Amino acid sequence: MTNPSRSGGVPLAIVDLGCGNVGSVAMAFERFGLAPLVTSDSEAIRSAGKVILPGVGAAGYAMARIGSLGLADLIRGLRQPVLGICLGMQLLFDASEEEDTPCLGLIRGRVRRLEPAPGRPVPHMGWSRLSVADESLGLRDGDYVYFAHSYACDPGPETVASADHGRAIPAVVRRGNFVGSQFHPERSGEAGARFLKAFLET
Repeated sequence: MTNPSRSGGVPLAIVDLGCGNVGSVAMAFERFGLAPLVTSDSEAIRSAGKVILPGVGAAGYAMARIGSLGLADLIRGLRQPVLGICLGMQLLFDASEEEDTPCLGLIRGRVRRLEPAPGRPVPHMGWSRLSVADESLGLRDGDYVYFAHSYACDPGPETVASADHGRAIPAVVRRGNFVGSQFHPERSGEAGARFLKAFLET
């Protein structure tokens, strides 16, 4: 746990939904000298300097946890930089086909299941090349990053980097203070570290 900042909140809070990759995400930020607070406490999240919404697992379970913890409206109302990772990015959208789940509705669009094809298994697990339209988030055109997912959002005006797995996959989206990463920056080597560093510097 890190010491509170002068504003009364911790510099970085990771939302704990009781599932997924919280430990590896925390370790990625510890490499920058931070000690993130892993928490489901609404006041700690509200007052944090930056917030991470991680996730590995099912959209239905994650949204049920967000609801039971009373965090849905709080997350929608955050004004500090927020980063959703993998499932955490998908939860920023209107809805997911996975269990027909209504999500947070911060970005227009629906999350759809990937379609398997020869040479393109589902889940999409492994390294894929990025096409980057905006390098301000630390990524470069041609970077390879690590994916592990069965569902993906459709491209839209919020897409700032994409990959291909049978169809165009938004790899990074941004809307206002919310950023989403479909890939796992904590498992993506130097490119992932650049991306996380750029987020910390926003």
